[in-house]
Amino acid sequence: MSSAPLKVITEESMKADISHKIDEYISNMPSLPVSVAKVLEICNNPQVSPTDLNQVISLDPVLVGRVLKLINSAYYGLNRQVTSMVRAIIMLGINTVKNLALSSAVIGNFSVKTQGLDMEGFWRHSLCTGVLCKLLAAKLGIDVKQREEYFTAGLLHDIGKIPLNAVFRKEYMMALGEADRDRAGLILAERHVFGYDHCAAGEAIVKAWKLDGSVADAIIYHHDYADYTGPYESVLYSVITANRYASVHDIGFSGDRHPEKIDAAIWDKLGVSRDFFNETEDIVMQEIEKAKVFLKL
Repeated sequence: MSSAPLKVITEESMKADISHKIDEYISNMPSLPVSVAKVLEICNNPQVSPTDLNQVISLDPVLVGRVLKLINSAYYGLNRQVTSMVRAIIMLGINTVKNLALSSAVIGNFSVKTQGLDMEGFWRHSLCTGVLCKLLAAKLGIDVKQREEYFTAGLLHDIGKIPLNAVFRKEYMMALGEADRDRAGLILAERHVFGYDHCAAGEAIVKAWKLDGSVADAIIYHHDYADYTGPYESVLYSVITANRYASVHDIGFSGDRHPEKIDAAIWDKLGVSRDFFNETEDIVMQEIEKAKVFLKL
């Protein structure tokens, strides 16, 4: 009687299996609310008006509450309370409302507590990256209503770590330990343990939820930027530099205590001194505390 052939486990088959399990995990998560998907859709129309956006948001009382809570929070520091949705949209800007809808929905779906990554530390790191990106956008002279794009890209750049950590808890603990022990970047440890990394997992989320623009590119390319040819270099490079600063200075915990060095050309392309974040150190913590409203919406 002939024995059954041995199954040869190759690096490619392991990677495919991991990818399949991550895709399965993401597909079983709640999809983006219909109202949020509709907000993202209509905001892609350059002719959309605050009234158009209000008609969509007003169908979702939860989203209405989130927008009004944000506009009246310390994050914006207004002197007078805003109760009109149309006025809130005008004051915030259509792009900001779009990013608020997206970030609150994503955070809501990924609020689960798991072993490995400390989620409170993870989101603090993410908030810090977003805050630094927004400060950098101001330094670069980006229009006020476009700066939230930088914040959202920074806030969501690492979300691929969450399904990896949730599906492969034991292995992810190994990757975290390896990165710490070898004083190496976490993404290198992920690739060694899995043959896969959080950028690939993030790309799976981007595809599942049909995300696009600078936020999607930041999620996918913040570690693979050398060959990036997309139109969002400024946002991407801001995320890369802010992410490294937050990791090196242990602001929150992303699992990456020893991030890889970034190419000096990144700073040159941004046209900003490497000391910029050190110069903003005094206000970063204050801004992080204000930005916590995004986690409580």
